[in-house]
Amino acid sequence: MGTEKTAQKRTVSGMVKGYLLLIALIFASWLVFKLITPGNFGSPSNMLGYFQVSLIATVGAIGFYFVMAAGMFDFSVGANIMLSAIVGCVLASKFGLGYFGLIVGAVGCGTVVGFINGFLCVKLKIPSIIVTTGLALIYESLASFVAGGSSQVLPTELRAFGRMPFNIILAALAFFIAFFILNFTKTGTYIGAIGSNEFIARIMGIKVNKYKVIAFMLCGAFFGLMAVLTISYSSSLLAETGMASVSRNFVPIMGCFLGMAFRKYKMPLQAIVLGEFMLNIIFFGLIALGAPTAIQDVVTGLALLIIVAVTTRVEKSEIVK
Repeated sequence: MGTEKTAQKRTVSGMVKGYLLLIALIFASWLVFKLITPGNFGSPSNMLGYFQVSLIATVGAIGFYFVMAAGMFDFSVGANIMLSAIVGCVLASKFGLGYFGLIVGAVGCGTVVGFINGFLCVKLKIPSIIVTTGLALIYESLASFVAGGSSQVLPTELRAFGRMPFNIILAALAFFIAFFILNFTKTGTYIGAIGSNEFIARIMGIKVNKYKVIAFMLCGAFFGLMAVLTISYSSSLLAETGMASVSRNFVPIMGCFLGMAFRKYKMPLQAIVLGEFMLNIIFFGLIALGAPTAIQDVVTGLALLIIVAVTTRVEKSEIVK
């Protein structure tokens, strides 16, 4: 009994430390740019806008966490989001299915893509990053075919998820679904066990291949939700080929890396939410400074590396992989 209480206290203490660290990082990011460009950055309305934009990548990063927690990687993120958004838009507008077509089409497409990714990864026995890189080219071509080579525009009356309060409601729903799965279901427990030690997980009788596929399917479903937010916010989307969709990979992946770094504080999903917000503060701060796109990418990448390096302490004799 005493041991359980001690463990609970340590968990709570770790979470408090994690929250304080993230809040400090967010405040520091805001303060730096506010001092440099006080006139066009960091007002309450600006901060609310930054937060709403960050929710788009947050939903995708939460889904990506399932794959990373299982020790795998998905490089078809951008292609999945693009294909799912286009499928949802086509069903919603051209087929007249409205919000039902938008949500079911995007989430259903994302889930199917996730299933294909997971199925081929376990059957081909090839590293997931290689499999999903090849599949990304196929998904881009499918998106171009479905779109008919033209930009897909979501009608104005179907863009509720691009603004408050519906974008926040959808993001909050995604967060709580992921939190419940990870903390209160067998699926979440098994995914974590596979990521920690796949060999031990097999010995314990866990159907590793089955839960790897499930992890990819959950990831794809959340990318479908991100696709809904993406096309609702931007209102239109053009299918890209030649691996151009890769540019959509990095923001949700960076948020997920922060979540992985904060697992030791027992708050990975919360870290993703706050981390994506912080990354958007940095991004919009650089825009306020008038920094070129290349400089924005460099600074954002360096900020991520520094944050992960600071928050991830490797113990002596521990193997880094």
